[in-house]
Amino acid sequence: MTVVSPSAVSPAAPATGQRGHAIRALVASVLGYAMDGFDLLMLGFMLPAISADLHLGTAQAGSLVTWTLVGAVAGGIVFGLLSDRYGRVRVLSWTILLFAVFTGLCALARGYADLLVYRTIAGVGLGGEFGIGMALVAETWPAHLRARASSYVGLGWQLGVLAAALLTPWLLPLIGWRGMFAVGLLPAIVSFAVRRRVEEPALFIEHAQRAMRTPSAKRPRALRLLVADARTARASVGVAILCSVQNFGYYGLMIWLPAYLSKSFGYSLTKSGFWTAATVAGMALGIWLFGIAADRFGRRPTFLVYQAGAVVMVFVYAHLVTPAALLVGGAAMGVFVNGMIGGYGALISELYPTAARATAQNVLFNIGRAVGGFGPLAVGALAARFSFGVALAMLASIYVLDILATLFLIPERRAVALE
Repeated sequence: MTVVSPSAVSPAAPATGQRGHAIRALVASVLGYAMDGFDLLMLGFMLPAISADLHLGTAQAGSLVTWTLVGAVAGGIVFGLLSDRYGRVRVLSWTILLFAVFTGLCALARGYADLLVYRTIAGVGLGGEFGIGMALVAETWPAHLRARASSYVGLGWQLGVLAAALLTPWLLPLIGWRGMFAVGLLPAIVSFAVRRRVEEPALFIEHAQRAMRTPSAKRPRALRLLVADARTARASVGVAILCSVQNFGYYGLMIWLPAYLSKSFGYSLTKSGFWTAATVAGMALGIWLFGIAADRFGRRPTFLVYQAGAVVMVFVYAHLVTPAALLVGGAAMGVFVNGMIGGYGALISELYPTAARATAQNVLFNIGRAVGGFGPLAVGALAARFSFGVALAMLASIYVLDILATLFLIPERRAVALE
């Protein structure tokens, strides 16, 4: 039963798209997602130090990433449902707080077992932030800027990843991996700010008021709305495929990129961090451009261009050998490989009604995260059997599946009025 009432949420929000409300919602969503990005790439840099200190094998180290993402799937489903029932802002603050507390507890881990538990539960909190933030932004920004605003949320992840790539090599030798996890307590401050400064979207409040006047038996269930009819079910399958390829390629690449540069080319930790940062900068540029293009030309054409670019650039990058080529090629690869994250918020928001919007964002994207969790394992296994170069070249082929899903399963709904 939907239990939100006008008195249970912040005072009535300004009209959708009003500048102040929209900007506060955007800032809150960007900051929450930036914390997620910082945490996961920071973990990639820390795996060697954690493994040495806790005597972990390669499979155990990789599983820390995998189970973080598995936890994100559970969190995405649970917090998506809660957000469609209790409100975007309230539940977003819960997810950030849960993520912050259990990331901080990782600093106290005594061995593999308890660290794995902390990482999994931190993942539960992480899983809720993306979809709720995307729904919050989509419901507060005007339709003609929806993809651009959603792309800014995606840029939040890159902001966090870029900070991790630049700060972790400097901080890790000073404070150790436990000190780095203690930094994860900072999102608690963001959680407080979210609850105090951001209003619920007017669109959601209107939906909640209508739901209160509707008998419980006649209220649609959010998960059922993801497969409400044949067209919606096809779109849900298509979005799940897109999100799976996105996350598999991203995590498979970014978790192992520092190790690839170190083992294959002898780069130091600092140099690996700088070259990885160039790739992340390319990703940020790609996300920004995606939002602009998707608002101007449509969601489907923009996705198809980026997917084709990912096929080409990942394959090309696997064959580069000189430092200059790796720097420039990494940035170009980043544009296409992760630029697509700029489109999911708008695409999913336009496919589903307010009663299921956060659920759709979180469930579908976190299905992708669950599949993506096997990306580091797959790349690691292929690298062990062949080489990192071969593993990356094979990674390029998965984006062909993305192209097929976009062509045959995803409808175009650019800038439609949200239901």
